[in-house]
Amino acid sequence: MKSFDAIVIGAGQAGPFLAARMVEKGMKVALIERKFLGGTCVNAGCMPTKTLVASARAAHVARSGAAYGVKIPGEIGIDMKVVRARAETVTMNARNGLIGWFAGMDGMRVIYGHARFEGPRSVRVNGETLTAPRIFLNVGARPIIPELPGIADIDYLTSTSIIQLDMLPRHLAVIGGSYIGLEFAQMYRRFGAEVSVIEHGPKLASREDEDISDAIAEILRSEGIGVHTDADNIVFAKNGGGVSVTAGAAKIDASHVLIATGRKPNTDDLGLDAAGVATDKRGYITVDDRLATNVEGIFALGDCNGRGAFTHTSYNDFEIAAANLLDGDDRKVSSRIPAYALYIDPPLGRVGMTEKQARESGRRIMVSTRPMSRVGRANERGETKGFMKVVADADSKEILGAAILGIEGDEVIHGLIDAMNAGTTYPTLKWSVPIHPTVSELIPTLLGDLKPV
Repeated sequence: MKSFDAIVIGAGQAGPFLAARMVEKGMKVALIERKFLGGTCVNAGCMPTKTLVASARAAHVARSGAAYGVKIPGEIGIDMKVVRARAETVTMNARNGLIGWFAGMDGMRVIYGHARFEGPRSVRVNGETLTAPRIFLNVGARPIIPELPGIADIDYLTSTSIIQLDMLPRHLAVIGGSYIGLEFAQMYRRFGAEVSVIEHGPKLASREDEDISDAIAEILRSEGIGVHTDADNIVFAKNGGGVSVTAGAAKIDASHVLIATGRKPNTDDLGLDAAGVATDKRGYITVDDRLATNVEGIFALGDCNGRGAFTHTSYNDFEIAAANLLDGDDRKVSSRIPAYALYIDPPLGRVGMTEKQARESGRRIMVSTRPMSRVGRANERGETKGFMKVVADADSKEILGAAILGIEGDEVIHGLIDAMNAGTTYPTLKWSVPIHPTVSELIPTLLGDLKPV
């Protein structure tokens, strides 16, 4: 049995950085990872997928060259082996960077293996028992595979396995019309595949306001992607070398199927019962506002706690835990303003409440929208799809939320994220003097057009 000051299980975007901070404080830390350092973001999420998105955009821009007066002779070809290798290089550079960082860190022991609790202060990995007064879980999540008729009879892809493809599908059927599925749908359409998106619900990106969801669907349809919503009774069947997908009235002859119907936490094989750690009905570890579980000394960070499903929320969990446990601060998860992006092209940047949520809150609200066709930078770049939207409280003048679906929307939204975190009211922000010509320069104008709903 070996003793440590802390044990971190899972090397995603919270645990390793917390481990490093504790080592800086002179603590002895064990970091246990069953597969790869970096977690989903580095190995199967943000870094490889956004690298693929960049390759897909490069192909799209090249095909659009004539509209800008740029003539490219011949067809634009895609070398999927090079595309995949580029994404793998980005992943490996990041992973190896972490390996090198930890290797030079006295007080850190990195253990590759599957850890299971033996009690509230001990875990077993590779036949060895480790103990510590504090244990941090950063074990992440994995794709959900729904029980659909015929799914057990076919070969299918997940968001993890599809990034290993080094060939182009003839027709990719994407099951699930949320963020992961939509990014892969547009990406593979731009690579040259036929693509169909099949969504059980009435709209794509279901957490968004209806006008945003409709605009997303129109962007995808404009690129030749089939969009099938309200798809009841999804059934799979082998069809020669491919898969026949039936969804309501739609029947799709696909060569490949991507299952993108959500994710579930990696908490079912940790022996949580042996430690007495509570989970909810979906398997997420229950935590309080400071990320502590019901068992003293055990904390859960990142996707496995159900309090955020993004790299940036996982990293913020690290910041909260480090501030509270190491710096004598008192940071809370509930203070976090939700923000995220959808990386189709043009991207969607989102912060705070949707209009629907603001209405349901009972507040008197104000709303302003502006089409990207009325943004100078968008016209100059020839990318005018989408629109801006902001929601504010008519009484407190507080900015409640915003959505920017359009060119550079994932960057522009940060002006509003920063303002909301600083508590800046919209009358103050609308008097800022932005740089011209940018997309962000329309934020004060957008705020100036707020009208009561």
